[in-house]
Amino acid sequence: MQSQYEPEEYSMPPSKLNIDSPLPWRIRAIDLAERFGVAAIALLMALFLALTRPETFPTSGNLANIARQTPYIAVLALGEFFTILTAGIDLSISSVMALSMVTLALAVHAGVPVIICVFTPLLIGCLFGLLNGIGLTRLRLPHAFIMTLGTQYIARGLTNLISGGVPISGLPPSIRWLGASDIELSKNLAIPWAFIAVLLLYSLVGVFLHRTVTGRRIYAVGGNPKAARYAGIDVDRILVIVYTLSGTLAGLAGLILAGRTGSGYPNAGLGDELYAIAAVIIGGTSFFGGRGNLLGVFAGVIIIGLLRNGLNLFNVSVFWQQVLIGVIVITVVYGDVLRQQIAQRFQRGQ
Repeated sequence: MQSQYEPEEYSMPPSKLNIDSPLPWRIRAIDLAERFGVAAIALLMALFLALTRPETFPTSGNLANIARQTPYIAVLALGEFFTILTAGIDLSISSVMALSMVTLALAVHAGVPVIICVFTPLLIGCLFGLLNGIGLTRLRLPHAFIMTLGTQYIARGLTNLISGGVPISGLPPSIRWLGASDIELSKNLAIPWAFIAVLLLYSLVGVFLHRTVTGRRIYAVGGNPKAARYAGIDVDRILVIVYTLSGTLAGLAGLILAGRTGSGYPNAGLGDELYAIAAVIIGGTSFFGGRGNLLGVFAGVIIIGLLRNGLNLFNVSVFWQQVLIGVIVITVVYGDVLRQQIAQRFQRGQ
């Protein structure tokens, strides 16, 4: 008789594990809302802004501005998606992104070859992600919150130490290409290359998560780490991979943002980890791990971008925007808590 913890159980696509099971209508409704509701909300927000601000929102300049601001947040959110999928969190991503930007700028001014400079942010991010993963699995800290909070301060401190706390500008066009170049579709319409690159990146990650053993094991570890261990999965190895990916993606976000701004800015990304977490949670990824999809994450990123842009068009201060984002995150996480409670009552036969 096959054990319920056999690895074959996790070879099924996560969506199949949820949608085909005899769940009560309330959970099925939440499942459907998680999969398609976020994209619908993004479309409704865009429609609302187009109708209420027809003179500013649907213009090519404004839409291009959203497309330029979105890619680095989308890459940060992708890394955060990996960690939240395993019921963890990575608070260090924005500081690692800033450190990657400054290191890149210093390498350029030191005369390091361009090809090495391009990979420098990725290396910095990879090392910090590896540090998070090893610290979390070897030191056995009670939660990733502690480890990544520590590396957040380490990365931000190093950023200010090596830069002197001042921006380092003067990046050449070869470094800025990914973050600053556009595809000209017409005289008044252009799409940033970074936005195209993000779409390709999400597609590749989708294949990785659903078509590889490691990808499916990430879902399994997030869903139930104890069961994953019984199934023979090396949970510590998966966590190290997850946090290394998150750090590397933070480095990639640094490369994109450095290209867009043309500098290594030591205060870059302050608080951006909140936007990344908000995008992932709004996108339907469970804060308890094991549930989430990339389409939802990308839709969450678009919602955050539309929300910030729309509030700017309505002249709402950045402080009230932060308040609103915080309220949304709490509300969505509370909805996830309610879902968990309904599922537990169903399992107890109530």
